[in-house]
Amino acid sequence: MPGVVHLFGLRLAAGLLATMVLLASGASLRAQQVTVQDRAQLLRSPTTSPGDPYSEENGVDNGRAAESENDADVGEQEILKRVERYEPFTASVAMPFYYTSNVGLVRTGEQSDMLFAPTAGVTYAPRLTKTLYASLSVQQQEFYYDKFSALNFGSFDFRAGLSLILPNVHNLMLRAEYDYNRLTVSNSFSSFFENHSLFFSVELPFRFGRAQQISVGADTNVSLGANPSAPQRDEFDVYAGYAVSLTRSLSLGAVGRLYIRDYRSLNRTDVSEVLALTANYRINKYFSAGAATTLAWSQSSKSVFDYEVANIGGALSLTFKF
Repeated sequence: MPGVVHLFGLRLAAGLLATMVLLASGASLRAQQVTVQDRAQLLRSPTTSPGDPYSEENGVDNGRAAESENDADVGEQEILKRVERYEPFTASVAMPFYYTSNVGLVRTGEQSDMLFAPTAGVTYAPRLTKTLYASLSVQQQEFYYDKFSALNFGSFDFRAGLSLILPNVHNLMLRAEYDYNRLTVSNSFSSFFENHSLFFSVELPFRFGRAQQISVGADTNVSLGANPSAPQRDEFDVYAGYAVSLTRSLSLGAVGRLYIRDYRSLNRTDVSEVLALTANYRINKYFSAGAATTLAWSQSSKSVFDYEVANIGGALSLTFKF
């Protein structure tokens, strides 16, 4: 009988240990899925609105032909200046690289690393009316870490939506999009997190002359469904940004955002502040080089998820419009 009791005790202890390991693994996986969402968002290549009819890329600036550096020599050109036709397709490839001060977005024991994040995407943004645009885009980005290669992952996005400009309301821009995001094991399409969401945005620009603009806006991202469901969250953010073109090739920008992220299944709410500083130099019509610094602070209702991080890097990009 003592032997039977001893054997039963060993089996019970082994079962409890296995259960603890499984629970710990599950908790670790859920934590990784949450932090990967933040890492992908903080390191994602910047994108411009696909339906901005005032983009100087298409020769239009605030409803008029874009300014030329030779205007002062030949006088006003509002009638004779050529406006390029609108090109709805954009294909781009970028090669960003970053230094990050907190690779795991943890509260304590921060570790730094370098990473390479190549991305490729295609957008089709047909102009439906003078100020209404549709958009359809796909983008794939991979994240490769130098020292912590176990954290490598990929992010795939499919987006479809509409953008509306209201010229009589100070060029107010309204956007609505459906977004499917799939976080994948590195160099594969095998996912460990999928999310379907609706994205709504409102932005109000204030232009100063031809070279400067201040923009204020708000975004809402509502999750329709996630797999697994634990990291599912809704986001709301407000922002203010400043952009200046120092020359026709060199531009600088700064934007500050305040995020509120509500996790539905985790009884958790995060408040994050993000400051991004950028510089972009257009080498020619197709090539550009940029530099970016992102500083982020996050405070969570569960303090173990608080973190601070600084990301510094640059990128070379190739863009075709047709």
